Amino acid sequence: MSDSEKALDYLEQQIPSLSAAAVDVAYWQALAAGQKVLVSGEGGIFSVSPDGSRTFVKATEKPLSLPVGTRVKIG
Repeated sequence: MSDSEKALDYLEQQIPSLSAAAVDVAYWQALAAGQKVLVSGEGGIFSVSPDGSRTFVKATEKPLSLPVGTRVKIG
């Protein structure tokens, strides 16, 4: 493997952590701007306000637990 391929492989491995950091920053920026943010967890979707309060919006179904690579038809 050439040096450029190794560098590209390393950069590709960073994508999950960089995207997680970007989502976290966007979450806090939205709250800091006075906006509400929708989050999922605890069996539902919740609206989070800048003051930290959470309001239940909608129940969600239990997440699917499938092996990696499994194809699921939705709809």
